[in-house]
Amino acid sequence: MSLSFIKLNSNWLKMLLLFLVVPVLTVKAQAQTISLSATDKGRVFEGIGAVSAGASSRNLADYPEKQRSEVLDYLFKPKFGAGFQHLKVEIGSGENSTCGSEPSHIITRDELKNPIPRGYEFWLMAEARKRNRNVMLDCLPWAYPRWVGTRFSQESADWIVSFLETARKHYGLDINWISAAQNEMGTDLNWVANNLRPTLDAHGFSKVKLQAPDDDSEFWQIFDKLEKDPKLDKLINAVGYHYVDGREPWEIDQKTSHRATEKAKASGKPLWASEEWSQSGQEWGGKGALYLARVMNKLYAIDRVTKFEIWCPVDGIYDQIIWGNTGALQADAPWSGHYTVWPSVWAIAHTTQFAEPGWVYMDSACGQFSADTWRGSHVALRNPQTGDWSVIIVTGDKRKVQLFIGDGLKKGTVHVWKSDAKEQFIEQKTRSLVKNYLELEVEPDAIYTITNTTGQQKGSFGTIPPEKPFPFPYQEDFDAYKLHETPKYFSDQKGTFETVSSPKGGTCLAQVVPDEGILWYDNWLLKPHSLFGDSHWKDYSIEGDVLLTGGDVEIGGRYADRDKLGFRWILTRDGRWQLNWQYTTLASGQIRNFVPSEWHHLRLELKNNQITGLIDGKQLATVTAEGSTKGMAFIASTYDRNLFDNIHVGPVN
Repeated sequence: MSLSFIKLNSNWLKMLLLFLVVPVLTVKAQAQTISLSATDKGRVFEGIGAVSAGASSRNLADYPEKQRSEVLDYLFKPKFGAGFQHLKVEIGSGENSTCGSEPSHIITRDELKNPIPRGYEFWLMAEARKRNRNVMLDCLPWAYPRWVGTRFSQESADWIVSFLETARKHYGLDINWISAAQNEMGTDLNWVANNLRPTLDAHGFSKVKLQAPDDDSEFWQIFDKLEKDPKLDKLINAVGYHYVDGREPWEIDQKTSHRATEKAKASGKPLWASEEWSQSGQEWGGKGALYLARVMNKLYAIDRVTKFEIWCPVDGIYDQIIWGNTGALQADAPWSGHYTVWPSVWAIAHTTQFAEPGWVYMDSACGQFSADTWRGSHVALRNPQTGDWSVIIVTGDKRKVQLFIGDGLKKGTVHVWKSDAKEQFIEQKTRSLVKNYLELEVEPDAIYTITNTTGQQKGSFGTIPPEKPFPFPYQEDFDAYKLHETPKYFSDQKGTFETVSSPKGGTCLAQVVPDEGILWYDNWLLKPHSLFGDSHWKDYSIEGDVLLTGGDVEIGGRYADRDKLGFRWILTRDGRWQLNWQYTTLASGQIRNFVPSEWHHLRLELKNNQITGLIDGKQLATVTAEGSTKGMAFIASTYDRNLFDNIHVGPVN
C-alpha cells in the first residue's frame, strides 16, 4: 500500500469524524420543561409563617417607634418584605422556653378572674394584624404556671382559653388556631376531647381550630390513633410536626428526615411543618437563606406540607444568650434603633409575595430537577379564582428551564424575580410567552420566582441608625412604667420581673412568680433572673435597692453561663450574705441586727480580678478571683415577691 493512499484515507477519516461529532457539539442543550395546568390536582397552600416564642422577640418591643414599625413592616406587610402569613406565639408561663421566660397572663389562680395582658406577644399579634388583616394567628404553650396542676388538666384548658379571651378583650384579636399540645412534648387527645374543645366552645370560641401534636418525635404516628376514633379525628383540624426534614447537619439531602407517611398524605388532613428552620438568616449559603428556600420547596414536593413555619421571625435576642443571631432579620439593639434585614427575608418573599393562602399547588409542576438531590427544585401554585400563577425555583446547578402555561391559566407578560449571594429580590427583564412557552437559563445557587402577577416590591426605608453600644452608665428607677410591665432592656430568663407599686411610693420591680412552674423539659436554670447590659462590659459596678419578702436576692455581673450566671452578690432575708463565682462561694458572712422589713442597698464592684461586695455602704467582702473577664449584668431572686429599685451600672472608682 502506497504512502499517498494511507494519507488520503487518513484525511477522509478526519472529515468523517468531524461530520459525525460537530453536530452533536452544536446541538442546543435540552431545557427541562415544567408544565402548568389549571386542571392539575394539588393541595391548598396555607402560608409561610413564623413562631414568636422562647423570648426571641423580646428586644424588638423596646425599639423606638419609627424603627420598630419598619421592622414590623418587613415582617408582616404584604408585598413589602417577608410578608409572613401565619404567626404562632407562645402562651407565656414565667418559665424558660429557650432564650428566656415569657410572662403569663395568669400567674396565680386568683388572676383567672381577671387575666393581665403581660408581655409582648399580644402586642405582636395586634401589629401583625394591623399590617395584614388576613394573617392567621396561633398559640402554643412551652411551660405552664404551677397552679394548673398538670399539663393536661381542666385548669390548663382554662388557662389556654383565657389567653384567647385576653387577646380579644384587650386587643380586639380573634385567634384562629390553638396548637393543642405542649411544644415538642406531644398531646393528650382525650384531654382535647374532654377538656380543651368543650371549654373553647363554652366560652364562645367554637370557630377556633386545633392543630396537634406539634411534636419533634413519633412523626405522623397520631394518624394511627385518629383512624381508630372518628370523633377524635374530627377534633384535629391539622397535624403539625417540628423538623420534618431534620435538624443537624442542616443539609438539604441529609438522611435524618422524617418523611410524611402515605397514611398521613392520604388522610386529607392539612400537614404542617409547624417549626422547621431555626438558624440565622444572615448568611446566604450554609444553613441560611438558600437552604431555607430549598427546604420550603422540598417539603411540599415530597411530603405535601402546606404550611411552613420558621423559628423565629426576628432575632430580638441578646448576643450573649443562647440562640442569639437566629431568625429572619435582626433587631436586638433597641437603645440604638439599629436593625439588619437579612437575606432570609427575601428568600421567604419569593413565596409569600407571589402566592396567598387559598392558592393551590399544581403537583405535576412540583419536584426536583435531578433525582439525586434537592439542591435544585421547583413548586408551582395557582389562584383557582383568577388563573394567576407563580413558580418558585431554587437552583443547584446552572440549567435551562422551559415553562409551559396551559389552559385556564393567565397568559401575557411574565415577570421574573431573582436572588443570589450577591443581591436579593431583584426584578429581571419582563418576558413574553411564545406559543405558551417560556425558556430561561437559571444561574446556580439562586432563587427565582416566575409569575404573571404584579405588585411585588423589595421594601426599603431611609437610613437605619448605626450600631452603638448599650448605654453606660445605665440607671433605671422604674417610675416611668405602668403596673405589670417589663422594663426596657431587661430580659427575663426564668421567673417574671415586672413593675409593681412600691411601698415607699412610685414604682419598683418585683419577681412575681410564686412557685416553679411545670417546665419545658427538665429546666437546668439556677433561679429566676433577668439580664441586661452589654456582653463587652468588663470593669464596672452594679448596685440597687432590695426589699426581701423571702428567700434571697442577688445582683451580679460578668454573666457567663445561663445555668451558673457569673459573679453573684447574694443577700438572704435573715441577713446572710455570700459572694459567689457561679456555684463557688468566694466569701460569706452574717449581718448583725439585720432588719428584713427595711430596704437595703447592694453594690458589687468588678475591677480586673478584684471583686468587692458592699451592703448599705459597708464593704463586707473583697476577693481576688478567676472567672469571666466580661459580660452582662443581672438581678436574681428566689420564687418570692422580692423587690428591686434604683438599679445602676457605672464605672468602678
